Amino acid sequence: MARLLYRIGSTAYRRWPFFIAGWLLLAVIVGSLAAAFSKPMTDSFTIPGIPSEQAADIQKELFPDTGDAFDDATVNIVVAAPEGHTLAEPHYQAAIQHLIGEVPTLPQTAAENPQLVAPVAAAEGTPPGAVTLSGDGRIGVLSFTWDVKSPSDLKTTTVDDLKDLLTETTDDTGLVATANGPGMAVMEPPGGSAELLGLGIALIVLVLTFGSLLAAGMPLLNAVFGVGLGMTGITAMTAVMDVGSSTPMLATMIGLAVGIDYTLFILARYRTELHHTDDRAHAAGIAVGTAGSAVVFAGLTVLIALSALAVVRIPFLTAMGLAAAATVFVAVMVALTLLPALLGLTKSWAFRGQVRKYEPKRDEHGRVENNGVRWARVLAKAPVAWALGVVLLLGALAAPITQMYLAFPTDSTASSDTTQRQASDLMTEAFGPGREGPLVVVVDGRDIANDDQRQAAFDKVVAWAGAQDDVASADLVATNASYDENGTPTGVGTGAIIQVTPSSGPDEPATLDLLEALRNGQGAIESDTGTTVGVTGLTAITTDVSDRLNNALPVYLAVVIGLAFILLVLVFRSILIPLTATLGFLLSVLATLGATVAIFQEGAFGIFEGQPIVSFMPVFLIGVVFGLAMDYQVFLVTRMREAHVHGLPMHEAVIDGFRNSARVVTAAATIMIAVFAGFILEDDAIIKSMGFALAASIIFDAFIVRMVLIPSVLYLLGEKAWWLPAWLDRILPNVDIEGESLERTSGPVHVGKGDEDRELVSV
Repeated sequence: MARLLYRIGSTAYRRWPFFIAGWLLLAVIVGSLAAAFSKPMTDSFTIPGIPSEQAADIQKELFPDTGDAFDDATVNIVVAAPEGHTLAEPHYQAAIQHLIGEVPTLPQTAAENPQLVAPVAAAEGTPPGAVTLSGDGRIGVLSFTWDVKSPSDLKTTTVDDLKDLLTETTDDTGLVATANGPGMAVMEPPGGSAELLGLGIALIVLVLTFGSLLAAGMPLLNAVFGVGLGMTGITAMTAVMDVGSSTPMLATMIGLAVGIDYTLFILARYRTELHHTDDRAHAAGIAVGTAGSAVVFAGLTVLIALSALAVVRIPFLTAMGLAAAATVFVAVMVALTLLPALLGLTKSWAFRGQVRKYEPKRDEHGRVENNGVRWARVLAKAPVAWALGVVLLLGALAAPITQMYLAFPTDSTASSDTTQRQASDLMTEAFGPGREGPLVVVVDGRDIANDDQRQAAFDKVVAWAGAQDDVASADLVATNASYDENGTPTGVGTGAIIQVTPSSGPDEPATLDLLEALRNGQGAIESDTGTTVGVTGLTAITTDVSDRLNNALPVYLAVVIGLAFILLVLVFRSILIPLTATLGFLLSVLATLGATVAIFQEGAFGIFEGQPIVSFMPVFLIGVVFGLAMDYQVFLVTRMREAHVHGLPMHEAVIDGFRNSARVVTAAATIMIAVFAGFILEDDAIIKSMGFALAASIIFDAFIVRMVLIPSVLYLLGEKAWWLPAWLDRILPNVDIEGESLERTSGPVHVGKGDEDRELVSV
């Protein structure tokens, strides 16, 4: 592999116009495909085969006009008069009528919206679910639906216009006016303050690392180009598969981070090679052949971890994984080909624009004495203590994971300063917490021939559902009966929809217990009535998705860790090093989940308001963190193995690995943390928690596991770290990640040129 990558790197350097033109042409082609064939992104979290999906399919058969729960773009405008007043007062009635008149004039609304009516008070015969005015007359709800196919089609400006209208109503009348519902959930597109903050910090770190403005800009340019191409490709992917609206944000997180890191590693190695040869094309080839080999295998671990999300057979998660994997693949290819092409373009200017000179101390043999070397020697003095300390620290951080509660975010768990949460609190005050998370019971009576028997069966199901614990109300809200021109039913329909309103909120355990109780009693009520019964609705669907995610986790772990373990055995030609790398990953991911639970769910330190952890967090986090963790394992330990292959004993090889890689790995991890942490500033709760978890995982894995635990364990293992059964050694192909097969031109080291990675060893 090293020889192949050498040829790619040196050829890209010499023939840089063709490579740069090729990448630009590819960008134009992908952009054209996206513009011509892309479709809107979706917010569907459904999984074929789950109970709620089966019930929804029956509902669509009986009620063909029924839409997907995740395509609902309904908005609930909640209005409240001040304490001691009611909405019936003329002043507030005028404001409500103003709202009713102005909403249809907003963008993306129908000219007439019959759903937007004045709040309805409770009356005899009115189903509780249809009541939109509180008992004291102070709080009311006005509902309407945007004229879009799904919330993903909504524009941010449309929702902003509605918020402005609500603010205008509040300011002019003293009325409280807020809004929630699926029609208020608009995902901001990538390219905002989060990315800019991450890129800004990355630029500072790169300038400090290379001491050159031009060199610092290359990883950023490569990463931004790669992410831009990846995002365009994701848009084009919508032509052939459903892509979630949050997918671009997550792919941007990972694409920016690895794009900068991969380019950084190769560029740092290129600068090192310039101190051994004056042939820049040869130096570029050596850099791509050595550091590029590590990039390829590091990228493969990320691709395995992300692509394996398809194994759990969850469509929206598969799309996330494949989109992010595609972005990582682009990042690898950009680092291997576009970077050496840019080096060919800039030639001797690549490290111009210096802002500092680096003149490290050297030992009596001329080897660099940097902080990496000093830290490695500190670890060598007490490896047992350091290893035990890491295990105890990460174990303590992982402790809160026992309290982890997984669910999908709802308006009731949104930040208290959002209009969604304020509207949710008012609705809970007026109608109870279950109003926002009703369960939909679908009754199929097509096997019952007699109208009277069907009606009796529907009534029995209503009574059965209403008798369950934690039920506030159970109402027959629709049948598929046909009606004459006067609105009189001509017969009892073959299907019915029963709305079950829990006494608890949609994210509370009592509601999940109610869902389980309904399903456990399903068989008995079907036998008693001769009907087919199913439970669906948004709450049921998200609960089923969460259950499927939890059940899929062990399978996913087995596939990812198994494949990556084989890959690492191939890279390091060792059994124990991949084993310790995997165990270190488990420690870091458990600590990350524990810290996320403490900060986001339990509200530790008051940084964030407590809310459930989004259901797909563990699976996605494991995939991403495993891939990124193996990046640092590959980059750091391959330099140790390279030194060992060239004759250094294990103790010195660990130190030499830190001498040549610690500074670059530290810079790469710092950049990645900055990129991920920037997403904590996003408004979306999912993206915010993801950004925190990914940033925390890099801190734990790069700085604690890879920089402390792994070298300590390698010191303890000594030469045994490279143990490999003889039979396995014979059948494993030699991938030459250290570049042993490459011919290198020996040359003097130009002391004082500002390179912390340079060596005095002729290689």
